[in-house]
Amino acid sequence: MPKLKTHKGAESRFHVTGGGKLMRTKCGKSHLRRKKAPRTKRLYDEMIPASSADKKRVKRLLPYK
Repeated sequence: MPKLKTHKGAESRFHVTGGGKLMRTKCGKSHLRRKKAPRTKRLYDEMIPASSADKKRVKRLLPYK
């Protein structure tokens, strides 16, 4: 069986916790942030669990995570 390649785009967007949870970042954090309130900007810093509907698809892109 050949080695499987990790999808680099998925690797930078998703992280797997020690308990096996799939975590993702929030969208909209790259630009147009100056006009947002500081409290709103802080909410973009945390990672949230990915949807259960996406887990099977993302696990296929990250075979060794």
